[in-house]
Amino acid sequence: MENGKYLEETKKPFTPLLAIEEAARCLLCHDAPCSKACPAGTDPAKFIRSLRFRNLKGAVETIRTNNPLGAVCSRVCPYDKYCEGACSRCGIDKPIRIGELQRYLTDYEQSINMKVLEKVELDKEKVAVIGAGPSGLTAAAALALKGYKVTVFEEKDVLGGWLSYGIPPQRLPQEVVENEIDYIKELGVEFKTGCKVGKDLSIDSLRAEGYKAFLVACGMQKGKLVDIKGSDLEGVVNGVDFLAQAKTTKGDVKVGNHVIVIGGGDVAMDCASTAKLLGAEDVKIVYRRTIEKMPASSEEKEYVSSLNIPIFTGFKPAEITGKDGKVTALKAEGMFDASKMELGADMVIFAVGQEAENVDGIADLKSTDVFTSGDIVEDDKTVVQAVASGKLAAEKIEAFLTGKAGLDEAASAKEGVR
Repeated sequence: MENGKYLEETKKPFTPLLAIEEAARCLLCHDAPCSKACPAGTDPAKFIRSLRFRNLKGAVETIRTNNPLGAVCSRVCPYDKYCEGACSRCGIDKPIRIGELQRYLTDYEQSINMKVLEKVELDKEKVAVIGAGPSGLTAAAALALKGYKVTVFEEKDVLGGWLSYGIPPQRLPQEVVENEIDYIKELGVEFKTGCKVGKDLSIDSLRAEGYKAFLVACGMQKGKLVDIKGSDLEGVVNGVDFLAQAKTTKGDVKVGNHVIVIGGGDVAMDCASTAKLLGAEDVKIVYRRTIEKMPASSEEKEYVSSLNIPIFTGFKPAEITGKDGKVTALKAEGMFDASKMELGADMVIFAVGQEAENVDGIADLKSTDVFTSGDIVEDDKTVVQAVASGKLAAEKIEAFLTGKAGLDEAASAKEGVR
């Protein structure tokens, strides 16, 4: 199977000239609504201003000191929802292409091997981070930069969480993820993979080893299936497993010729584009509400449209039919009327939501030394929100360890991280 298109990053980077020209469109707003709208506090107004005046290193410093996953976010953040949506130029023509400028700068950073963050002496308490997704990685980096001895415990063999297992390489090459993680390792953060806290070891055993605070940063990586007739047929898979298998094998995954994806979020769009790029002859998306109600980003919807993938809205799955134990068709019924639809298929992918594992088996969340962050506490399941949550968690943990927050306050005033 030819996997070249699947492994190749779709969006081409800015050239130096285009980057400078785009930065020159910035109005240099005094109140910088773009920076106010960034959940991670990356401060695009400042780095765009630096780029506009040819201070590329200064621009990189702004990004990296505010966001340890700056290169990742430059590729997967829904900018239209945050900084670009708030850009003052929206009322004139079109917003500054902030995401592409950030990618240009982080690519430049990598190309010259620039290191903004430097390892400090790790002479403070030991902190355990459970989960190596974007929130856990961000918190680990922030704490290490403050001198804490941080160990990240990851159940899976590959670090990165959803970055490594969920977002396809045409949007986020694995090399970018690995570069970010290597940077965090250079700060002195230690990682233990294939280690499940609550099973292979316990919080109590870690306390006995001298860990003084714990951050539970588990992601939402368990896919859901719709319980309808035929959901147990061969060829029916959940989107999370499909994306993970595709990315970890570099596209060496079996894909049907006629694929139906059920769902309307970014995961559904990624499943559809992945199936198409891996050779599926025909891919269709079925979503229960209207196109305006789809939670997927406008960029993702435009991308699947460019791949000639149709979206059938206003239908929910009713039954999956099969022959000899294998999928042959999906039957759907209208959400708003009595319409019925039947689509032939040899593969049905459910991308209808994700859920976290039961964290009660990991730690007692009522303990004053246990904190939480990431998807398990955030309503907006985006990488940039996970970064913001990780930064806040690091602040709360430091306040707890330095005694700046009372025990009762540390247990209760964890807005955004508990």
